[in-house]
Amino acid sequence: MRFLGGVGFTFFIALLGLGLSKLTGFNQIGPLACSIIIAVTVRQIWEYPEKLRSGIEFSSKKLLRYAIVLYGLKLNIAVIFGQGMPLLLRDILTIVFSIVITLLLAKWLKADFSISLLLGVGTGVCGAAAIAAVSPIIKAKEEDTAIGVGIIALIGTVFAILYTVLRPFLPISDIDYGIWSGVSLHEIAHVALAGAPGGEDVLAIALLAKLGRVFLLIPLCFILIYWMNKRTPANSDKAKIDFPWFLIGFIVMSLFGSYVVGEYIHISEEVLVQIGNLSTYILTMAMVGLGLNVSFQALKTKALRPLIAMVITSILLSALTFFSIF
Repeated sequence: MRFLGGVGFTFFIALLGLGLSKLTGFNQIGPLACSIIIAVTVRQIWEYPEKLRSGIEFSSKKLLRYAIVLYGLKLNIAVIFGQGMPLLLRDILTIVFSIVITLLLAKWLKADFSISLLLGVGTGVCGAAAIAAVSPIIKAKEEDTAIGVGIIALIGTVFAILYTVLRPFLPISDIDYGIWSGVSLHEIAHVALAGAPGGEDVLAIALLAKLGRVFLLIPLCFILIYWMNKRTPANSDKAKIDFPWFLIGFIVMSLFGSYVVGEYIHISEEVLVQIGNLSTYILTMAMVGLGLNVSFQALKTKALRPLIAMVITSILLSALTFFSIF
């Protein structure tokens, strides 16, 4: 009963976050960030609910992996191989630039390394989903993961809104604007927010560029596994990096959605949308579990400097990708 109570607790807060995200203003930052805000607030008002720990930990660890597996359906590998290959080089450069510059700035600012690495990956790849995917690989603390997701959701939303405001005044074509948005913005939701005002063609090219970055999450995870194994001393308790089997599930679901659905099995668009909503809700429940481990003291002492490093990186990334289009 305590286990079910813990899972139900994260479900309830995720439901509140979903409701909050429907309100004007909060609808720009999405259910993940809203749920983390509620969870962190609850954590500060009351002590951690120890009786519900097993269920909360199930949400923050297991449900996190299940959500990443379902997230694979959003990656159409066939489209990337068929139309998006020219954009992959830009996407690779975006990921390398984001991670390297964020970590260099973090070192200069003496920022927390774990949060900075998560933010670098989130900025370069696909926001909260990327942070959730690499967190268990680099053995990040739950509070660090929650802080990273909250920051990436907030700053990514700010940048997406700025893009829509600037679009009418930019000396570039609509298609180039779509490429710029897809290559430089943080999450798929942010790309959709910025690209939609330009019309269907702009949104399509923006999402195509973004999907290339999501695809690159796969090799990046394996690179991080290799790096962690080389970086961690052999006699350390953390020497063994568990293989991320959820990543295999992510790949399988991507292949299933790309080559099986529609070709051999017909699944209506409405059902696919509902599956996408389910993956988002499961991920939101996982974020609640993570948020319940965050204290305001951790936010004050650990979040500010990584936030500064990430904002500077995002500004540089936006500027460089914009001028590279000319």
